[in-house]
Amino acid sequence: MVAVSDGQMSSGQAPAAVWAPVGQPVLSLALTSMMDAVGAHSGAVYLLPVDESVLEMAVMAGLPRSFAAPWERVGLSAPIPVAEAVRERRLVWVGGAEDMARRYPRIAVVLPYPFALAALPVLTATRVYGAVFVTWPGSHPPELADRERQELTAACERLALRLERAASKNRSVRAETDLLDAGRLGGVADTLGTIEAARMVSRLPYGMCSLDVSGRIGFANEAASELLGVPVGGLLGSQLWAAVPWLNDPLYEERYRAALLSQEATSFVALRPPSQWLSFRLYPSTTGISVRISRARAVSEMSPTGPRSEDAPTRLVSMSQALSMAGALTETVSVQDVVGLVADEIAPAVGSQALALLGARAGRLHVLGHHGYPDPHVVERFDRTPLSSPTPGAHAVAHGVPAFFDSREHLERLYPARRSSPDGFAAWAFLPLIASGRPVGACVLAYAEPRAFSTHERAVLTSLAGLIAQALDRALLYDVKHQLAHGLQAALLPHSLPTLAGIEATARYLPATRGMEIGGDFYDLVPSHPHAAAVIGDVQGHNVTAAGLMGQIRTAVRAYTTVGQEPAEVMRSTNRLLIDLGSDLFASCLYLWLDPARGRAVMARAGHPPPLLRRPDGRVRVLDLAGGPLLGIDASATYPTTEVELTDGCVLALYTDGLIETPGVDIEDAIADLGRRLGEAGDRPLAELADELVGHYAAADERMDDVALLLLRARGDA
Repeated sequence: MVAVSDGQMSSGQAPAAVWAPVGQPVLSLALTSMMDAVGAHSGAVYLLPVDESVLEMAVMAGLPRSFAAPWERVGLSAPIPVAEAVRERRLVWVGGAEDMARRYPRIAVVLPYPFALAALPVLTATRVYGAVFVTWPGSHPPELADRERQELTAACERLALRLERAASKNRSVRAETDLLDAGRLGGVADTLGTIEAARMVSRLPYGMCSLDVSGRIGFANEAASELLGVPVGGLLGSQLWAAVPWLNDPLYEERYRAALLSQEATSFVALRPPSQWLSFRLYPSTTGISVRISRARAVSEMSPTGPRSEDAPTRLVSMSQALSMAGALTETVSVQDVVGLVADEIAPAVGSQALALLGARAGRLHVLGHHGYPDPHVVERFDRTPLSSPTPGAHAVAHGVPAFFDSREHLERLYPARRSSPDGFAAWAFLPLIASGRPVGACVLAYAEPRAFSTHERAVLTSLAGLIAQALDRALLYDVKHQLAHGLQAALLPHSLPTLAGIEATARYLPATRGMEIGGDFYDLVPSHPHAAAVIGDVQGHNVTAAGLMGQIRTAVRAYTTVGQEPAEVMRSTNRLLIDLGSDLFASCLYLWLDPARGRAVMARAGHPPPLLRRPDGRVRVLDLAGGPLLGIDASATYPTTEVELTDGCVLALYTDGLIETPGVDIEDAIADLGRRLGEAGDRPLAELADELVGHYAAADERMDDVALLLLRARGDA
């Protein structure tokens, strides 16, 4: 093991409780002591290198490292407990399988077993040194006991002090040998003797095997040998699924993982060719698993699986990584989401220090994003490079073949032009991104040190490239639709509001964050004679149909206003038009004539939320106007008008329901709150007032509905 030694201790050095004696493995001792104190059955310590944002697993205890393979290197932004513990400087508790699935679905996909987990940062007041996690069987109570919390917190504080002491003396603490044997088998040899114990087991009529935590067989009786069809000598020292060909299937190996992680007995039935069904019962402990094998009495219809040729530990690692990364990539939406996820999670997991994501369009490469390059220009200069150019990125996309370069000499020998443009790295993987049989781009992973890419590593990187390609293909399509939707929305709404005599106006529009982020909310200001007009409305839906209908309504209102129709007639004409169009959608609308010279406004309403009027003295009134039904329902509907005072300094707030509808909040309370904020901020410049009224919604990650706001302030210069 790699250890930290202190040499000769001086009188000013920390006592033994804070510092490990010479030659002892600091991390392993701290971890096992912590696990013993709280009765945990597995755990790991991560270290955070200086000036880096990646946690690196330094030692693991109680379980094979293959169980945690996808998280050996963890970006600090990753949505997993150890990263969250460091980000938030607190203990993170996961009380069981349901809690894990709800909060950390990526982990639950790879490890869908009942277990509890606590993650803590290892830090002092001035520096974060890493993190720790420990796990308990699924039988642990759903809440962490105060004693357990105190023990874990104190242990992490002691470890942080040890690491701080090492750093102060320029002594590095590095990875240590994993501890798979978490305990000792006590009592059996003392009571029966090892020879008699073996004789007893050999007399049992069913098979018995003992597996260590890595799945290797340490003991098997003759009955097990006969049932499995493999001599005892062929079993010992091998993993069960590797020694028995017809058990070499991930389904059976998964049962072993479930038993070891949950510490709960589990079982499965397997077919020994050609027709013998065997029952396997697994009894786990922290030292390994006891397996009972017997002939199955009755078996429902099952499908046997053939032998696998892969080495079991290798398959476990690649399977876990693929599941974890696939789950993460399904959550990406835009191209920048994909770039961010590859940078924060995939690149650290495979040891890469920098990456570039390249797209392929119209015969050229396009730099979609990059991360980790000290000089961004070395990547961006490849933007719009022809696919026929003699560069490794273009070659990977054009031919669909991955390329791995273990040193700068290797790269420059095949691509001499790269000598004139070094990027500061020493090894590269150029991975073509192929989706649905066509190239969508390439992923370039760069490494700080020369690297010999093994066959297994090349296979894993190529597989990950396939997952990235699918996510990137979806993201590129989403971005195109997103740009199209926003372009359509921008074309249908006014680019700017006209200047009106006696009226100051400003508007805000926020699309919903669901669907295409396009909707049917609209507003307009029409400088007509003798009266200018204002309108705000909301067509049902958040799609292209709603947006298209919104554009037709806005155009119709502007046309009816221009020919001189009064508010009531504008609403009736627009209602009949919507019905004549044969649309199944309805629309709310609020239309008003503005007459600032006479200090008034005439309004007509069709099922729209009531406007708010703020007087110069700060009082706010809800204008609960008489009105008619939604547009598009009744061809004979009428829309009565109401005249409202609009004197110098008054502010009219016209809005759509997205500004006041919040789940769990009464609509009247929401309108009252909007009126309160209008009253408090109404003296501000109109643009600042608009930002204040929509501020909460503009900052929200999710908006269920569009938000439109039109503010009108009467001025005395009419």
